[in-house]
Amino acid sequence: MSSNGIVKRSEDFSRWYNELVLKADLAEHSDVRGCMIIKPYGYAIWEKIKDQLDVMFKETGHQNAYFPLLIPKSYLSKEAAHVEGFAKECAVVTHYRLKNSEDGSGVVVDPAAKLEEELIIRPTSETIIWNTYKKWIQSYRDLPILVNQWANVVRWEMRTRLFLRTSEFLWQEGHTAHATKLEAIEETEQMLDVYANFVENFMAVPVIKGVKSENERFAGAEETYCIEALMQDGKALQAGTSHFLGQNFAKAFDVTYADKEGKKNHVWATSWGVSTRLMGALIMTHSDDKGLVLPPKLSPIQIVIVPIYKNEDQLNIISDYASKLKKELSELNISVKFDNDDNKKPGWKFAEYEMKGVPLRIAVGPRDMENKTVELARRDNLTKSTVAQEGLPKLLLETLDKIQEELFSKASLFLNENTIQVDSIDQMNQILNTKGGFVEAFWNGDSISEQKIKDLTKATIRCIPLEGSENGNCVLTGEPNSKKVIFARAY
Repeated sequence: MSSNGIVKRSEDFSRWYNELVLKADLAEHSDVRGCMIIKPYGYAIWEKIKDQLDVMFKETGHQNAYFPLLIPKSYLSKEAAHVEGFAKECAVVTHYRLKNSEDGSGVVVDPAAKLEEELIIRPTSETIIWNTYKKWIQSYRDLPILVNQWANVVRWEMRTRLFLRTSEFLWQEGHTAHATKLEAIEETEQMLDVYANFVENFMAVPVIKGVKSENERFAGAEETYCIEALMQDGKALQAGTSHFLGQNFAKAFDVTYADKEGKKNHVWATSWGVSTRLMGALIMTHSDDKGLVLPPKLSPIQIVIVPIYKNEDQLNIISDYASKLKKELSELNISVKFDNDDNKKPGWKFAEYEMKGVPLRIAVGPRDMENKTVELARRDNLTKSTVAQEGLPKLLLETLDKIQEELFSKASLFLNENTIQVDSIDQMNQILNTKGGFVEAFWNGDSISEQKIKDLTKATIRCIPLEGSENGNCVLTGEPNSKKVIFARAY
């Protein structure tokens, strides 16, 4: 057990994660089974993620819209693979009214208020959106449609974990319609690149880009592109997906357009999304036994200033300096908190901001004011140094950039050291049972072989990498001309 009350990662990674989420005040379990309450500090991080992605979506020509939470059951029946993929996860609304019970014990469902058609709480919005696009699209002039939605969805879960797997979660889902197959594929690949750019450059999490095998593909898609990240416990986490839907949904909902010659064609579709699972990736990639470690670009508080004083006069002097420093940093778009709460001692504050992953902490006392210095502490590597007040804003900006870069470098090194190529199932199991990680192996492309490998190793094909097209002998059957894929045990 660490001094801060959370178990060490090396002792129990799963428990460490759960305790950190609670202790860092990110989220908590709700009274609704399988659902979570995202607390203000956790939601502030999600807002940083959301705001940056929203900018990137709009830079690529997308607009935000909102579609209903409730979907008629008949809509899900129109695309066979889609309904089969989500049927077991759907929450169903059957009645529209409650009434007081006759014995006065509370409210009950009014049996007279049964819906003629049940409504599904959206597990994803392809069906209701494509029913809407049928009205929006008549001609080639109406294309492309580039729409994104920020929303919540429900996928009923039996085993839940905060941020990683909950029955209700927050996400964004993009849904686009195009005149040609090529345009839709280019959109799918573009959005994968947007996700990879965000996760690597803002979350400081390295990823592998690839496509899913047929067994792992999104229900109703012709191709699913993905980015896969590796957590500190050696398990993979899917950090984002972008789906080329072909004409499946357009045909299911009869969405056609007239081309320049007046000929009617079905449109081509994509969908893509990331969710609050990114919060889990952020936590599990960087954090340590002392708590959360946040990359500066996504930290709600980038710098905290903690005054150390014995009397009000000392506090006033430090406060004047802190106010001036805070103003200078704000002009550099750095978020700063000056914590002058006299109900808590400096040691308590140090531990609190360490747990919450604030990238930089400045401590300043009377002696520092005399010497025109401050104590600067980095959260990522837990180093401390005494630095001059003169030129401090520039130094702090440079240090934040350095922390962002070094977090990515550290995670990239971990990814490289834990990506290992194997030639046999025994080798694969040895690695997965000891250290985990990404296991590179050759696979013959057969879904039956894929399932057998999964049964033998508990690992799935995370992706077929986009970069590199090496061929070799299948890890299961030994067949030549098999493609290299990434296996891992995953969240």
